[in-house]
Amino acid sequence: MEDLVKNAWHGRKVFVTGHTGFKGGWLALWLARMGARVRGYSLDPPTRPCFFEAARIGSDVEDLRGDLRDATSLDRAMREFGPEAVFHLGAQPLVRHSYADPVGTYATNVIGTANVLESIRTLRSVRAAVIVTTDKCYLNREWHWSYRETDPLGGHDPYSSSKACVEILTASYRNSFFRPEMLATHGVGLATARAGNVIGGGDWSEDRLVPDLVRGFMAKESVLIRYPQAIRPWQHVLEPIAGYLALGERLFAGEARFADSWNFGPWDRDTWSVGRVATEMVRHWGDGAHWHSDDSRSSHEAQFLKLDSSKARAELHWLPRLDLTTTLEWLVDWYQSWRNGLDMRTFSHNQVSSYEALLQSSETQSDCIKKSTSPLETRM
Repeated sequence: MEDLVKNAWHGRKVFVTGHTGFKGGWLALWLARMGARVRGYSLDPPTRPCFFEAARIGSDVEDLRGDLRDATSLDRAMREFGPEAVFHLGAQPLVRHSYADPVGTYATNVIGTANVLESIRTLRSVRAAVIVTTDKCYLNREWHWSYRETDPLGGHDPYSSSKACVEILTASYRNSFFRPEMLATHGVGLATARAGNVIGGGDWSEDRLVPDLVRGFMAKESVLIRYPQAIRPWQHVLEPIAGYLALGERLFAGEARFADSWNFGPWDRDTWSVGRVATEMVRHWGDGAHWHSDDSRSSHEAQFLKLDSSKARAELHWLPRLDLTTTLEWLVDWYQSWRNGLDMRTFSHNQVSSYEALLQSSETQSDCIKKSTSPLETRM
């Protein structure tokens, strides 16, 4: 993982879909920070405010707006750029919205991904492609052990099932056109990445726990929480992104065994209930913040979900560097700094810098946690 913060991506041409979104914005910022030439392709930011504008991502990347469902526009944007690597994060990412617009969710997530893969198939420049899905792509049996990459795919709601479809679709393209054992011939390493509940500064999505809490705390209102007993694999946004980048590096280096599916989840001890996360955020936020339970249950959501990331730890040497308490401190610092009018581009770069310091460390995960500090203490 040490090469991640040196020059592995310097000068590389990287195409990122979904760069105006929360996770895609953080990825684009980090890639540009490492010297990559980044072209983003996405719809307009899905919310106002948004991380893309707060951190001024457009000043670091080539910002193209377009719809994944528009195969012609997407292919033109990729072909004119000639990317060496592709990170596909563009998606309709919300479970509750998928109930309101299931067809649109499938069209964006499945057909949109097919369009990305088809462009990759016909481009000679691409050497590495990481298709980002979700922990919700697994057939959730509500059991108390973690899902591994070999477990069955599924999905109760349209969003989850669309992401299972993306996994199947990508595996089909890999088996049909990008077989790992033939990498020397076709030259493309194709992988999928499944992460847990990603949280961090700059997410203002609807119907997500942290943004809902932040909006309520800022308005000094009690926040209604659905399913406070639900268990989720919470992790800071930089954790899975570090995994995506490490995976992309290995694919770029032509290591065929990494053209596969990968989990990037937190340590088991950081798989908390929704209510516990909300209570911890109240403690960090202060200023009279509070929440209460919402007893209305209008749609199905999985109650228990954990990821087994032992494969990524053993083979990619990736591991979580932030415990959940520190993660919540970092994100509260981000939102409160934004509220106070700080320069969030600089602040966000400082959070990445703090995380890079942990990546470079050869210490144990617990030692890294003890030494991690709030970026408020290291602000430029």
